[in-house]
Amino acid sequence: MACVMGMLLEAKGLSVTVWGHDPDTVAEIIQTRENRLYLPGYRLPDAIRFTARPDSAFKDADLILNATPTQFIRPVWQTLAPHTPAGVGIASVSKGIETESLLRPTQIIADVLQGRQDDPDKPARPYASISGPTVAHELAKCLPATVCAASDDDAFARAIQDAFTTHWFRVYTTPDLLGVEMAGAMKNCIALAAGILDGLQAGNNAKSALLSRGLAEITRLGTAMGANTQTFFGLTGVGDLATTCFSPTGRNRTCGEMLGRGKKLEQVLEEIPGIVEGVPTAKAVMALATKYRVEMPICEQIYKVLFEQLDPLEAISRLMSREPKAERVG
Repeated sequence: MACVMGMLLEAKGLSVTVWGHDPDTVAEIIQTRENRLYLPGYRLPDAIRFTARPDSAFKDADLILNATPTQFIRPVWQTLAPHTPAGVGIASVSKGIETESLLRPTQIIADVLQGRQDDPDKPARPYASISGPTVAHELAKCLPATVCAASDDDAFARAIQDAFTTHWFRVYTTPDLLGVEMAGAMKNCIALAAGILDGLQAGNNAKSALLSRGLAEITRLGTAMGANTQTFFGLTGVGDLATTCFSPTGRNRTCGEMLGRGKKLEQVLEEIPGIVEGVPTAKAVMALATKYRVEMPICEQIYKVLFEQLDPLEAISRLMSREPKAERVG
């Protein structure tokens, strides 16, 4: 996603530097102008600069974009912290919850950078999340897409909106940073369940029902934590959830499909390139559900399939045999 967002900014004539932690991977991208692991088949503009040196990652930066998988944000930013300029706003496109701390992506970065300001007289930097239905290869093709920039700093949200908006990429703003990050994290758990249904060939009726009831679970936990209910019925909620559950290229849905076909989790994670964010996030979501006393039956069954070897068919049976009740969302 870092390369795709960089392509957006470069197309508007802005200077872009992409930092990567692995020097060999960065060297290959510089040589081939292609990210063969995450974005194969798309040439990256020559104007985008790539580096593996932390001390040159943020040189002359006016905006910093975080695209690190959530469970690796803390060690990455511990490396980058000494080189992070004070006061420069940070926007994140990561979607997940740190399993140990239960912090969201922007919270993890803020936690690492706290007290590391170069100038104590400068105000604390603003943080934002950029989220929505954004399949990377579709963005690389410049197909129409829409996202939300969420920040409790309205000026920073509008600056992101101005920086990224093009004739095919529309950016809205919202102050609900908590809701946007929680929606982005939790939808990955529901996408795992959607993939399991695909693997079991359970049909579209079941999948649409899963999306609807999954949205209800996401909304319940998010609002219990203080998020705005409307967030979960917008781009970063139901919009992102639908794309993740139905897109054939999504890692979380693909992981679920392979589980539904009978493969073990360890085997699936070895076969899928990159990080399947929904797997560790499932642990964090259940911990938060317990903390806030929120009932999340779908996420609970997904957790048991992932970590307690529950058979996917049994998980569906348990969900379908729950006590009848009136429908409730939120």
